Amino acid sequence: MTTTAIRHLTTAELEAGLDQIRQAPADHGRLELIVRRPQIDAREVLEVGELDIIQGLVGDTWQSRGSSRTDDGSAHPDMQLNIMNSRTTALVAQEQERWPLAGDQLYVDLDLSEANLPPGTRLAIGSAIIEVTAIPHNGCKKFVARFGLDAMKFVNSPVGKALHLRGINAKVVQSGTIRVGDTVKKL
Repeated sequence: MTTTAIRHLTTAELEAGLDQIRQAPADHGRLELIVRRPQIDAREVLEVGELDIIQGLVGDTWQSRGSSRTDDGSAHPDMQLNIMNSRTTALVAQEQERWPLAGDQLYVDLDLSEANLPPGTRLAIGSAIIEVTAIPHNGCKKFVARFGLDAMKFVNSPVGKALHLRGINAKVVQSGTIRVGDTVKKL
């Protein structure tokens, strides 16, 4: 990682990036980064990953972390994968080495907006198929610590929510292998 001090962007600087984010492809995008979370606050950047119907991203802690959104605290099946638009990530993180700090597993150059990818939309990546779920993915205190309060307000604003700037949740519906550079195709 670079030694340059990172300054959190202001709301105006973030909003200036909206046009670039809105230019993300609608139907055929690209998988830019795969990040596995082997333990809390740890990240492994992968060139190749396995998506599994039961495990999500194989080797990720999604299943063992559990969820406050289930009655018994177990992992929520509709939150197996967190996916973020790579253009948004590039904007808030400022340096590609900082992208994994967002905490998502898949970073894609694809329009993740509600209008383009409503819940139930399926995406093919490599030999896997995933399905967008309805559970919102919002900025949190960790996001604030890493990218600033203005970034959290930006992704959680009405425009940010409509464009799903903080990302989307998804589940695996067909297990398969994914690779950085794979096409992300809306089915």
